[in-house]
Amino acid sequence: MFAIKDFLRTEVVPALGCTEPGAVALATARARKEIGSEEIKRIEVDVSPNIYKNGYAVGIPGVKDLKGNAVAAALGVICGKSEYGLEALKCCDISDIEKAMQLVKAGLVTVSPNFSKSGVYVKVTIITDKRTCSCFIEDRHDNITKIMMDGKLILSKRKRLRVIQNSEKASIFDAIKNMTFNELTSLLNDIDDEDIKYIYEGIKMNMAVAHIGLDPDNDYGLGVGKTIFKMIKSDDFSALPLKIKAYAAAAADARMAGISKPVMSSAGSGNHGITAILPVYLVADFYKKTMEETAKAVALSHLTTSFLKSRTGRLSPICGCTVAAGAGAAAGITYLLSQDMTKVEDAIEIHVSNLIGMICDGAKDTCALKVGTGAYEAYTAAMIALEKNGHDIPRGIIGETLEETVDNMAELSNKGMKNVDTIIISLLQNNIS
Repeated sequence: MFAIKDFLRTEVVPALGCTEPGAVALATARARKEIGSEEIKRIEVDVSPNIYKNGYAVGIPGVKDLKGNAVAAALGVICGKSEYGLEALKCCDISDIEKAMQLVKAGLVTVSPNFSKSGVYVKVTIITDKRTCSCFIEDRHDNITKIMMDGKLILSKRKRLRVIQNSEKASIFDAIKNMTFNELTSLLNDIDDEDIKYIYEGIKMNMAVAHIGLDPDNDYGLGVGKTIFKMIKSDDFSALPLKIKAYAAAAADARMAGISKPVMSSAGSGNHGITAILPVYLVADFYKKTMEETAKAVALSHLTTSFLKSRTGRLSPICGCTVAAGAGAAAGITYLLSQDMTKVEDAIEIHVSNLIGMICDGAKDTCALKVGTGAYEAYTAAMIALEKNGHDIPRGIIGETLEETVDNMAELSNKGMKNVDTIIISLLQNNIS
């Protein structure tokens, strides 16, 4: 059994830019580190359909108007630092961008979807005149599992993990899949001052990016957050849901456009982190909750997000920002205002039954619309749960228990929507053919 501290340091970590091209950049940076300064002849990127789709049209941090996995791969080779994990590109400058784009324009970078893989899977191969190095990332966006040089295995994390029995970092996500919601949320009882401080670092990080997205002097993406913020005419209770939507959307506006600022992620996704954190914090701020009350509610939001994602997988045809992280926010808000776990479960089920059909068609500027929707509807679900004594069950995907509901959601996503990513990738490729 792991502790809340282990969970937070594994499932709630800073991420610079979209985590899918971030994983590609990390893999190329690590392969480059192994292969040294030799002149690169080719960079081959082989990824799951999920990674391909989500990295296809999203902004790369610090690279204005440039998007996609190929750019991320080239930057990872030129200026990436694998020791920074998902922030591997944080030290890139203008000259690095120019060098990376030379690789892309010369056709030296290829990105291909591997339909035999699912979830988080990245294989980057760097080829020079003398050597070939491949780096693999699997299961989690920052989880380098294998490195091969000229066909020989030089690093195998999975092999080491069979020896190191107490590797909580590698097993937490899998462990959550086998836990009940009550077992998982019991971790809240062990939050200490260090955890509260860490959670607040994430709050400050995501609020800072939201403020940048709301700044009228900045122009990021569709400007969803700024547009919604203009609709707010008061600062009272009636304005709170729109404020939640505006702040969450604004943070996603900036992030999807490639702002060079990290956000605190949740369950492997920066947009999940935005949705899981900001609605809960804004409600806590409105009601003047203490730091401890706020931190516990945000922690519950993260736990709930991971609970749902452990069933559907890190990446899925369903929009995890809206459905899973939105359910997390609904849980956090409900807990913040009631401390009633029965109502918390009601809020999760209300939220999921509302937005279960929203698909993920790749990371891009319109994700701000979905993040805003997830945040707003999380607040709505929480308010309904607080007002009512539950709902009739079973009904639709809602089962007798929360665990059954989430399993139903996962079955719909993993089986009922199994062809969604294939169709979306076909549509993407038709756009460039």
